Amino acid sequence: MSIRQLIFGLGMAITSILSAQNKPSIQGTVIDAHTLEPLFGVNLIAKDGFATTDQNGTFLLKTKYDSFVASHIGYADKEYTITSDTKTPIILKLKPISTELDGVTLKGKSQQRLAQESATVSIAVDEEYLHANRENSLMQTLKKIPGVSTMTIGSGQSKPTIRGLGFNRVSVVQNGIKHEAQQWGSDHGLEIDQYGIDEIRIIKGPASLLFGSDAIAGVVDIQPPKLPMPNSFSGEVTILGETNNDLLAFSTGIQGRKDQWYYRGRITYRDYADFKVPTEQINYENYIFELQDNNLRNTAGEEANSSFSFGYVGETFRTETFVSNVNAKNGFFANAHGLEVRNSSIDYDTSNRDVDLPFHKVNHIKITNNTTLQLDNHTLKIDFGYQNNQREEQSEPVPHGFMPTPPDSKERIFTKNTYTLNAKDVIVINNKHTFSAGLNTELQNNNIGGWGFLIPAYDRYSIGGYLFDHFEATPNLHLQAGIRYDYGLITTKTHTDWFQTPRQNADGSTSTIFLQRATNSRLNFSSFSGGIGASYLKEHTTYKLNIGNSFRMPLAHELSSDGVNYHMYRYERGNLSLDPESSYQIDAEVSYAKQKFSFGLSPFANYFDNYIYLNPTPNYYETLQIYEYTQAEVFRIGGEASIGYQWFKNFNVSASAEYVYAEQTSGPKEGFTIPFSPPLIGMFSFTYGKEQLGIFTDINFTTDVRIAAAQKEIVPPEEITDGYQVIHMSLMGKAPLFSKSKPIQIRLKLNNLFNTEYYDHTSFYRLIDVPEAGRNIAVSLTQQF
Repeated sequence: MSIRQLIFGLGMAITSILSAQNKPSIQGTVIDAHTLEPLFGVNLIAKDGFATTDQNGTFLLKTKYDSFVASHIGYADKEYTITSDTKTPIILKLKPISTELDGVTLKGKSQQRLAQESATVSIAVDEEYLHANRENSLMQTLKKIPGVSTMTIGSGQSKPTIRGLGFNRVSVVQNGIKHEAQQWGSDHGLEIDQYGIDEIRIIKGPASLLFGSDAIAGVVDIQPPKLPMPNSFSGEVTILGETNNDLLAFSTGIQGRKDQWYYRGRITYRDYADFKVPTEQINYENYIFELQDNNLRNTAGEEANSSFSFGYVGETFRTETFVSNVNAKNGFFANAHGLEVRNSSIDYDTSNRDVDLPFHKVNHIKITNNTTLQLDNHTLKIDFGYQNNQREEQSEPVPHGFMPTPPDSKERIFTKNTYTLNAKDVIVINNKHTFSAGLNTELQNNNIGGWGFLIPAYDRYSIGGYLFDHFEATPNLHLQAGIRYDYGLITTKTHTDWFQTPRQNADGSTSTIFLQRATNSRLNFSSFSGGIGASYLKEHTTYKLNIGNSFRMPLAHELSSDGVNYHMYRYERGNLSLDPESSYQIDAEVSYAKQKFSFGLSPFANYFDNYIYLNPTPNYYETLQIYEYTQAEVFRIGGEASIGYQWFKNFNVSASAEYVYAEQTSGPKEGFTIPFSPPLIGMFSFTYGKEQLGIFTDINFTTDVRIAAAQKEIVPPEEITDGYQVIHMSLMGKAPLFSKSKPIQIRLKLNNLFNTEYYDHTSFYRLIDVPEAGRNIAVSLTQQF
């Protein structure tokens, strides 16, 4: 707080004392919830009084009532109630409803209203939620949202699944560009720094109409950060520590703006040890592995991320260029990488912080540019992106089958270069009619290296165009429809073993040959897709219905893999005759919110006529069971339900449930479900909040109870996963340790309160009998400046 603000506050306090015999008053400051800058011209309205903030954001409202409403252009209205014993100046935060240059937003509608008018089933996750629920990876942070789960790989990596579908069926989009890495692999995480993210939009159900082929199950859309205020400079520093894996981390970001030019920057570093599980031994492939001090050996790692962006914003033109680099090194649980590690000379228990073989290294460079141009009733948007993903999987050079001892530890090397271009024109025909036309195109170049072969080098090109129409039939009834055409081309390159393998000849003799694992192939795929939907708003209730079909072209590993996957201890073989996946889905949603009560229900039904999956066969290759990619018809049904109630003034109770039923209706596993289908899951949350307690403000205490039923609907070789109950607790608050205007944010979180041993059916490590992490205490401090 500046000296001027302090003098003004003291002046108001003296005035309040002198006029105590007259009408009582409320005094305080109104600031922007994101930038924490004071807001000028905010209207404070009570039943018997009115006030406006000055240039310092301060106000003096004379009223005998203890509640009032704060209103300001460009910000969401907020009702504020003070306690009878509140005599000190209050700080009120208002959230901006839009800072984007958007042809639709220019109508003056809030983001919440636009979401209600769209027939798409989606959830907006704001910065406050992300901060309150932050875990070791971005997708673990979002796991609390009904319908969203994660495939966890250790303590620092995870990949998204939406309604039981993951891998390349869920698109992760950042700054308008689809994130492209090695997401096809079970043990490949998501290379995105979760710090510095303001908002995420999660779309449930087919979204390939707007986002392209791989969005057949949904989208995790990471929105660009809010624009800095003019003539401002701000930043934050966050430090974090955890007990389960001895994590030490920090992240710091800055942003500034003059008049029209602005910039942002961020650096994040994380270093963690082996994480602990609530068991002393692991049973994998009938071998018992003892754990020292409950440490899951060789799961330590480190991560170093950096990003920088700069942009320009004018009345009709905006552009921003974003550059980021994510670098990580993580160990693989040693006993999961084949069974030869039993004879390893490495002492994995020497230190819980070192990263021994096997491990992986990944470096992901991303460069994007987002440009928006407003021309009368047209809004033109162009997004360009370049990504380079370099991944190395290293393991001990141990001979396998007929393979001699490899020359080094570089088992596999994957190098992917991706070029993306998106263009869209949003045409506001009139106040009730908005039309969009868009084009998405992407070019990938994928190269391989190392002595272990799984998938060939390949190139992939895709292009798609769409037309989308949104019509306001009445102020409360909104209709939408769209159509899309996609074309894709994938070319795989030949690959031959670097060692010879003996083969039996027809005459009974034996010869040695260099086996060919992949051939040159050129495959193209194309498809039409589309959808229609409606949204109806009635007072406090919103009804949505969306019907559509979507398309996904097969990937290189599904078409041409032919090698040993030691992470899964199996031999995987692709199928060049696979057809594209086609999905037909109907989504519905009913949501209600009024004062203290809210309710939501979002069921869906989904049919695949050619779902692609990896099927175990009765055949073996060098003692390893062969799995082959095949297709089958699949029917899925399920949904999510949620309810919330403000029991008392400061006490909120919420509950949610999610369920997915899947069944293969054709193929070799007819009658079975599909892999990684989540069980019935329920979540109960209890939150108690208090405005002030001593020097602490904005205090929130939350208890989450997560209950999962046993998953008995499995597909061989999956095994039944028992149900579980696990409790997490968190405490958040603020304290003016360094600055009264920008107090430090304190967060204390306790996961797995009772150190419960349980297994998540969608976890990668569940397949090798490794339970979820044990009890963990996390403490984070965030200071804004």
